[in-house]
Amino acid sequence: MRKIFLTLCFIMSWRGLRFGTPTPCAFISSYLNNPMRTISLTLCFALTLCISFAQQVALTKEQIIAITPEWKGERLPDGRPNVPDKILQRLKNVSLEEGWGILRNSGYNNQFEGDWTVLKPDVVVVGRAVTVQYLPKRPDFDKVIKDKGKAEGRIGGFNSWPIDMLKPGDIYVADGYGKIVDGTLIGDNLGNSIYAKSKNGVVFYGSVRDAEGLEKIDGFNAWVKGIDPSYIQEMMLGGINVPIRIGRATVLPGDIVLAKKNGVVFIPPHLVEDLLLNAEFIALRDQFGHQRLREGKFTPGQIDQQWTDDIKKDFLSWLDQNPNKLPMSRQELDEYMKKRNW
Repeated sequence: MRKIFLTLCFIMSWRGLRFGTPTPCAFISSYLNNPMRTISLTLCFALTLCISFAQQVALTKEQIIAITPEWKGERLPDGRPNVPDKILQRLKNVSLEEGWGILRNSGYNNQFEGDWTVLKPDVVVVGRAVTVQYLPKRPDFDKVIKDKGKAEGRIGGFNSWPIDMLKPGDIYVADGYGKIVDGTLIGDNLGNSIYAKSKNGVVFYGSVRDAEGLEKIDGFNAWVKGIDPSYIQEMMLGGINVPIRIGRATVLPGDIVLAKKNGVVFIPPHLVEDLLLNAEFIALRDQFGHQRLREGKFTPGQIDQQWTDDIKKDFLSWLDQNPNKLPMSRQELDEYMKKRNW
């Protein structure tokens, strides 16, 4: 019953965020002794939540802050966490396995999706997610969204609205619910606009068209579930900068996207810096270990288990002799190693 109580409190909190109304969890609690009333309240509040999303196209700054409370740093004007560009650049050298493994160890088990069609497999893309939810078209809800978009001054087709919001360093991440035929979210015209605004690419759990034209956009890249010559039909916009599902991953607005040829990792912003240092340290350890194994100085058994004091001392000496191999400052590394369990 406690889980139901917390669920209802969360739903009512969302309603408060959308409408500015109070969140009377004490009132909900009084109903928990009656199972039928609990079920009724759950359904009613869930319906209220769905209806509330129709009141605006994108989450407000305050709402985005509310769903990303772990981030304590600077934010973009729309409320998304603003992970520094220098961190994003260094992140390009982190492998998918390292990023995924560190997230798993932190309890984030659903942040990877693979099996993509990648427009340019050798081009790595890293950036801040602008999330978009698409849904199968339902005329009444579609009208509500389009009317709201018009009232907000949005122009063009609904699949271009997220593009108008992109800033340098953003990645357009959309759940197109895997629709390929008649599910092409962009062609080369919109692709050029996306790159002009973001200098980045897209991750679509859906499809694109005009692949040959998209390939000609220098610096642009796309991770999609398919390519098709059809154009978008029988789809509608569900929301912008809302939590979405990308395959087996949950993605929030402002998540950091690490997209490589073998998959995409979505990193919660508050974990990025620790993940980066951890991954960079592992990479340094591996470089040192591989070199010493080739030289025959240590055995695989010695390198693959917890290091002895002799190996640690040799590693520190190796770092002093190879300062150009450090992707971080030596001060950052020394601080990290103080906390590291070798």
